[in-house]
Amino acid sequence: MTTARAFAERHQIALYAAAIAVGGALGFWVPAIAAALEHAIVPALALLLFVAFLGVPFERMASAFADLRFLSLVLALNFLVVPLVVGMLSRVVAGEPALLAGVLLVLLTPCVDYVIVFSGLAGGARDRLLAVTPLLMLLQIVLLPLYLWALAGPELVAAVEVGPFVEAFLVLILLPLGLAVVTQVLGRRATAVRRAAGHAEGAMVPLMMITLAVVVGSQVAAVGAALGGLLIVVPVFVLFAAVLAVIGVLIARAARLDRPDRIALVFSGVTRNSLVVLPLALALPASFALAPVVVVTQTLIELVAMVVLVAVFRRPASTPR
Repeated sequence: MTTARAFAERHQIALYAAAIAVGGALGFWVPAIAAALEHAIVPALALLLFVAFLGVPFERMASAFADLRFLSLVLALNFLVVPLVVGMLSRVVAGEPALLAGVLLVLLTPCVDYVIVFSGLAGGARDRLLAVTPLLMLLQIVLLPLYLWALAGPELVAAVEVGPFVEAFLVLILLPLGLAVVTQVLGRRATAVRRAAGHAEGAMVPLMMITLAVVVGSQVAAVGAALGGLLIVVPVFVLFAAVLAVIGVLIARAARLDRPDRIALVFSGVTRNSLVVLPLALALPASFALAPVVVVTQTLIELVAMVVLVAVFRRPASTPR
């Protein structure tokens, strides 16, 4: 392991915090750069996921998906427990349709992309999360309208489009996953490909820093401009992350999951599909104009929460998996 890679992995939490701070400062002081950074989110995230998938042992995917206990716990946490928690927390903004729309869209949809990366950084079972990803995506597409109808009424359901879900799944999951599988297969036969893949995995920390800086930098100005109307949703998102982390730990302990599975379950419950539902929020009618900024606010809070959770769960001697 090179000196630079060892340094990055040993100090990754501080580096992620610094990336968030730099991205926030850049987006705040140079707001004109936000549009360019926003266009860079999908490529940065797709590249990050490709590198993360390179480290996943795909030969174990079948057994990971066959673990019905872990699968059941992830689905129960995300589609039974989370809606109950969101139903209670969202009452704070029940009288504000735009704020309620943003809160419900982002909190009712479990993450299917960078949760795999963050969980792996904390020592979680990335292969198990990757195996359950297609089912998580499918179920949230099917169940989201039902949850929105129950918690917000038919007007919001009628305004939501499904297209961004499908597009995100293709670009952020299937494409990087397919390239990673091809790279692994070629790496078994070609030394040069195997070495290149090894170097790419070593770039995980810098890539995560770039992604964090790009996401925060592209969105912080929009949040700052609407901050007065968003203050009420901040404690909702902070409470959600804290409550789901505790519930996830309790469920994992009750089920006697091993440490990697326990971490993966907690991260799956806490992390939401903000980058995927943002286009959904942007496509809403003008009466829901604040909804996209609410989603962005959750993204910024969640990124900080992820860095904190990685620091809490990651053992001092561990390295990214």
